[in-house]
Amino acid sequence: MATMSRRHFLALAGLTGAGLTLSACAGTGGNKPQEGDKNTITWWSSHPGTSKDVEMELIKRYQEKNPDMKVNLVDAGKNYAETAQKFNAALSGGDLPDVVLLSDVWWFNFALNNQIAEIGSLAKDNGADTSTFVTSLYDDYKYKGGHYAMPFARSTPLFYYNKDAWAAAGLPDRGPQSWEEMAEWGKKLQGSLDGGKKAFGWGDAANYLSWYFEGPMWTLGGSYSKEWDFTLASDETVKAAEFLRSSVKDGWATISKDIASDFSAGLLAATVASTGDLTGVTKNSKFNVGTAFLPNPTGQGGCPTGGSGLAVPSGITKERQVNAVKFIDFVTSAENTAYWSQHVGYMPVRKTALDLPEQKKFMEDNPNYSTAARQLETTRPQDNARVFIGGGDQKIGAALETIATTDKDIKAELSRVNDELKNDYERDIKPKLK
Repeated sequence: MATMSRRHFLALAGLTGAGLTLSACAGTGGNKPQEGDKNTITWWSSHPGTSKDVEMELIKRYQEKNPDMKVNLVDAGKNYAETAQKFNAALSGGDLPDVVLLSDVWWFNFALNNQIAEIGSLAKDNGADTSTFVTSLYDDYKYKGGHYAMPFARSTPLFYYNKDAWAAAGLPDRGPQSWEEMAEWGKKLQGSLDGGKKAFGWGDAANYLSWYFEGPMWTLGGSYSKEWDFTLASDETVKAAEFLRSSVKDGWATISKDIASDFSAGLLAATVASTGDLTGVTKNSKFNVGTAFLPNPTGQGGCPTGGSGLAVPSGITKERQVNAVKFIDFVTSAENTAYWSQHVGYMPVRKTALDLPEQKKFMEDNPNYSTAARQLETTRPQDNARVFIGGGDQKIGAALETIATTDKDIKAELSRVNDELKNDYERDIKPKLK
């Protein structure tokens, strides 16, 4: 097999990563670009981190600066998957948006099929600035030398902990330095909690268990895959899964269907959740909230990135595309990404945002919000098996949830999923790698 860049692999894998049958794009392949009101921008979003009010404020700011323009914010689904499915349906001939929110995985499908515009050249040709984006976040959308989205709601998992519960258990005011230390602390915490409260909560399969466990698994020696070498059934990954089971079986951890809400309610003394949950958690908690890096004793990348960016359909007129890229440039400006970060919890996506006096003061006054930005240096790319194989996220997550909550054989459960994902790769992706 010829050597290919990682990004080329990723884009090809995007064919199956969404688990969708992609439609022919309206406005491509010789079809006439879709017309629209030149003074109206339609933005499809799932409002990540319950951010609709903040999105409306960004729209208000844009319309004040551009009084001849109107922006319609459309509820495109309750999560990234539903937004991608709605966009996919529109590609069959429905009304296309001007701007669509796509996760850092979903955009590959549409870029590969020429269904979203190469936004880098659009930006360059129309005075939109891309030079100040955090380079690694912008380059997550790079394919064949171009970029197909701009970073917007970008996140990492964070370690959240209840400082009051920590103090009651006699623990130091910090996150654990390793997951082995968390196991020790979990037992101490559990002994000081009453009722049905638990020291720690993992998300369930439907709520990104495979993402939240990816960092812990890496630092425990395991992986879902190494490039296209599937390693779910390796001894190291089995050992990491044994830790997951033991955390629940030993009584200090549980599987939660809503980790952010359960943590805020005091039902969990700690959890791993998205940076995008930070504002909601802080607002809804009646205790002192602490955040920390994911335990990373080796210092070799113990945290994955995640989140979403803003893309522009290729099947709309050039005039609509120009309006869209200028709008995206505005809502991701240093001032606006700082506002977005302060009010939702996602990372500022512009390097220049961190130099703003108001952002510096906010970080000093609210140190929990600086954790994700500082943790960015410890991140690493996600494993192909999770993000680039059709249904990989849910298949892995379901296996992990089964392992955590039943006595099924761990090696057998991981081997089954490993074989399924390998077969998916052999059938759907490998033939295209020439």
